[in-house]
Amino acid sequence: MTTQPFEIYLVATPGLETPLCDEARAAGFDATVVEGGVAFTGLWPDVWRANLELRGATRVLARMASFRAMHLAQLDKRARKLDWAGMLRPDVSVKVEASCQRSRIYHAGAASQRVAKAIAEELGAPIADDAQVRVMVRIEDDLVTISVDTTGESLHKRGFKEGVAKAPMRETMAAMFLRQCGFDGSQTVLDPMCGSGTFVIEAAEIALGLKPGRERSFAFEHLVGFDAKTWDKLRSAAAAKTPGARFYGSDRDAGAIRLANENAERAGVSDWVRFEQRTIETLEPPPGPPGIFVVNPPYGTRIGNKAPLMGLYRTLGNVIRARFPGWRVGIITTDKDLARATGLGLKLTEPTVLHGGLRVGLWQL
Repeated sequence: MTTQPFEIYLVATPGLETPLCDEARAAGFDATVVEGGVAFTGLWPDVWRANLELRGATRVLARMASFRAMHLAQLDKRARKLDWAGMLRPDVSVKVEASCQRSRIYHAGAASQRVAKAIAEELGAPIADDAQVRVMVRIEDDLVTISVDTTGESLHKRGFKEGVAKAPMRETMAAMFLRQCGFDGSQTVLDPMCGSGTFVIEAAEIALGLKPGRERSFAFEHLVGFDAKTWDKLRSAAAAKTPGARFYGSDRDAGAIRLANENAERAGVSDWVRFEQRTIETLEPPPGPPGIFVVNPPYGTRIGNKAPLMGLYRTLGNVIRARFPGWRVGIITTDKDLARATGLGLKLTEPTVLHGGLRVGLWQL
């Protein structure tokens, strides 16, 4: 088992590296923003805790090694010298994935085969496409970086959302957009086009102090040095808080409201959220002080013609102006013309974020 500190790399949604770094620092990790994500140095319990607690990371990688290789024979030779037994178990199957950019080793398939062969022959672990553990080889400018994926299924899969509405917002993105809107668990959150309830449920979980990975399994459970007792203690150490606010979602689609209620029930936050079927035009503020109004409306690029959407965004702006004075507003959209159609004077939070092949931005008031 690796007992020396090693680099732990958090994969971020492109554009959300900074709020993820802020979250990691708030969780006690000495994190910095690096290309494509966030990195810090730590030990295995830090890997477990990052997977369990961080809401904005897509996955957590344990960096094994970094070295230069100009050709496949060199990659093969150096891969065989790595301490595979310090991280991987010989009885657990492994899958190797490679990517090559601007390097003399340009064939990703050949690179992954060489590393897989080194693992099979030096460690004795079986190689399989449906393996429980994934080794990732990245070759860029002839620099080889080898990592082990400690997460498994992407971290946006919290384990509660079975029902998903159209064009869903990933939980990891929703958490970071809430952070960028200044949400700290104490404010009311309202989403008037809530779909399957992602923003509302995520806000309620944050306010309750519930850890996002509390009910799911992870790839690190199949690695060397995994300590089930320590992990169970870490996972059950959730200090549930009593929120001072409630969290509201509405949608014109009755099916979406049913899904949202079912997802909230599974997540254990039903007592703190309220979902109801209603249109934007009939929207009213909930009781209590102003909070955060966050919404992910349809985008013109998805539908093909944004003209009919201009009216929707205008209505949204009129309702916010008339009925939600003092509320902080966050609208996620791909298009500055749609954001401007609200008439609210929204400001774009840079940088924009890659979501489902589109560049979306958080526009705030």
